[in-house]
Amino acid sequence: MRVLVTGATGFIGRALCMRLLGAGHVVVALSRSPKRARVSLGAEVEIVPLDPDRGGGFAAALDGCDGVVHLAGESISGGRWTDAKKARIRSSRVDLTRTLVAAMTAMSAPPRVLVSGSAVGVYGDRGDEVLTEQSAAGDGFLADVAQGWEAAALEARAAGVRVALVRTGVVLGVDGGALPVMALPFRMGVGGRVGDGRQYVPWIHRDDMVEVLLRLLEDDAIEGPVLATAPTAATNATLSNAIGAALGRPAAVPAPAFAMRLGLGEAAALVLDSTRCRPQRLLDLGFRFRFGDIEAATRDLLQPRGADIRRVQAGDVPDHPYLKRNPPTYRLAADLQVAAPLDAVFSFFGAPANLGALSPADVSLTMQADGAGETAVGQRLGLGLKLGPVPLRWEAEIIRFEPGRGFTDVQRGGPYRGWWHEHDFEPTEAGTRVLDRVLYAPPLGPVGEAAQALFIEDQLQAVFDYRRRALRWRFGGVEAGPA
Repeated sequence: MRVLVTGATGFIGRALCMRLLGAGHVVVALSRSPKRARVSLGAEVEIVPLDPDRGGGFAAALDGCDGVVHLAGESISGGRWTDAKKARIRSSRVDLTRTLVAAMTAMSAPPRVLVSGSAVGVYGDRGDEVLTEQSAAGDGFLADVAQGWEAAALEARAAGVRVALVRTGVVLGVDGGALPVMALPFRMGVGGRVGDGRQYVPWIHRDDMVEVLLRLLEDDAIEGPVLATAPTAATNATLSNAIGAALGRPAAVPAPAFAMRLGLGEAAALVLDSTRCRPQRLLDLGFRFRFGDIEAATRDLLQPRGADIRRVQAGDVPDHPYLKRNPPTYRLAADLQVAAPLDAVFSFFGAPANLGALSPADVSLTMQADGAGETAVGQRLGLGLKLGPVPLRWEAEIIRFEPGRGFTDVQRGGPYRGWWHEHDFEPTEAGTRVLDRVLYAPPLGPVGEAAQALFIEDQLQAVFDYRRRALRWRFGGVEAGPA
């Protein structure tokens, strides 16, 4: 299937694009910034420029598409809902969806299916009431926006398009969405419930969210609203305790409801409204949630298993001039078993243009133009990197490249006192073993050692944990082996 994804570079969209590719679909993304989209999505996704003066560019993007997953929309978080903010939220959902649907219905052969974003906000604040797809809509700004959003998407039915409305809750992941914001107070030792903590939070793990979207796209029997929330409801207090337990921090400092209303105004509904959802249609369809309870989900996301990091020991350092000039102090190793043939894994992993697709967005590890093209020894890769909160320029050089076997890159200019990164691949009965080994020395001597303890190790764990997840979206099963 040829699938157009709007919002493709977003928190959910990036993972969905990788998952669609892994399922054998051709993926098209519509973007305001094609260069940035190419970095974020990799070489396999077709990028179509957004053209606001010509119907948003939808006509060109839709050409030949069999399906559409529509995820674009202004974020509803990030401070108070001013009149201007509310207008942007409404327009980016209702008006943009109308523009998309108008482009679809004007086609002689429109896509067969539209999976359109919606939200559990359609129900409003409902206390302990158990809500399913059959429940009536509620009141309030978010409910009004969601109803208009869904109505705009359903207009595509007039052209014979199957329309599925995915009513999404709070999608949990560590490189975007709400969880990093929720976890920050706990990391600082001041986390706790919001208000009395009895309000229900309709949540879902991003991995399950991506599978829901894929199911709605591929299953011709599914139409209308579908709740994309975990089957086990969680109150705010339960969620807070789960975050605290995963981070090893107590959930002991509650945030009073009046303070949230004072600071956020009407937007306090995001954390104070109660929406107790049961995804009845998915359960009736036999959908299998990978993360059905909040404790398992927060452990998976907040206790990354990306790599083994320790101080360099005897025998860790190869005999190479670079390592003699730049002696490492730390060793990182990540060992993954990928359920795909070696040639497919290596060709994806070894393409510089795919580096951004394998990296979390909040690290800002982005490939520059000089890193494009066929990989070769001596190739310089210009990268943008955040070392903690500080944006930096990093230049790497590939000093070994053996097709189907592995490659090595080293830092030629950048923040570390030394960085040596080996990628090795070997076929196995189950697919392909991918072994990453990094030898590095933090910057600035004793200051760098402090930074290693404060944030460098955690950041590297996050980078390699995201790589593990990205490979699973792209190729299916990925298991961590001994490092």
